Amino acid sequence: MKKLITLFLLLAMTTALAACGANSGGDKKLADNKIVVGASNVPHAEILEQAVPLMKKKGIDLEIKKFQDYVLPNKALANKEIDANYFQHIPYLESQMKENKNYKFENAGGIHIEPIGVYSKKYKSLKDLPKGATIIMSNSVADHGRMLSLLEKEGLIKLKKGKGYNAQIKDIAENPKNLKFKADVEAGLLPKAYQNGEGDAVLINTNYAIDAGLNPQKDAIALEGADSPFVNIIAVRKGDKDAKTVKTLVQVLHSKEIQDFIKKKYKGAVVPVNK
Repeated sequence: MKKLITLFLLLAMTTALAACGANSGGDKKLADNKIVVGASNVPHAEILEQAVPLMKKKGIDLEIKKFQDYVLPNKALANKEIDANYFQHIPYLESQMKENKNYKFENAGGIHIEPIGVYSKKYKSLKDLPKGATIIMSNSVADHGRMLSLLEKEGLIKLKKGKGYNAQIKDIAENPKNLKFKADVEAGLLPKAYQNGEGDAVLINTNYAIDAGLNPQKDAIALEGADSPFVNIIAVRKGDKDAKTVKTLVQVLHSKEIQDFIKKKYKGAVVPVNK
């Protein structure tokens, strides 16, 4: 009987150790010769595709996993389905970590800025907007302050003092044209709202505008300046910023080859940075 009990205990311990070993697999360091990066189709994935041969020369395989929205890339990163993602700016990253306590991410490096633009099928200038005009914005609260700041810069509204890029619609202090704001549209559907002639003006993130065949420099009736602090970054799980593959990826994306590609390809609609 004692032998049976001992055998049972040994089997139980072996099973437990095996389970621990299986669970600890996700905590291993990133591989030195491969990195999987989640990215929006445009311009992020296009930029990464240019980096593939440059990474290969450094002995690293770069695999790109494309996403169509702003939610799944961070879920995939948290679930360790990818090693990094490239689609978001710092304010959005911070807001996502605040809303999701299991998101333990960090910024590995800024790559480019995508100026947000205002588009309209009905008017050629923001000054032409009538009283009571409807402005369509994305449902991404992290972008609201940025969009409202653009409208303030264009003289349409005034925000409460000190709010700036942290402003929400409720922080509009002056609205002389009594503009109406519709801010419940998924960011990826904004180009469709514009094409359908919905509202009087639509604020669209540049990546979605380009993906829909729009040229921000020509089609937008107002465009955010290149001095925007909303830099798109490479985000990784906390502790992975100094991994060989991550550091190499950021260095490659900061290289002259990639920055020249961004300038030539997007003609100012996407502005490269190297910090």
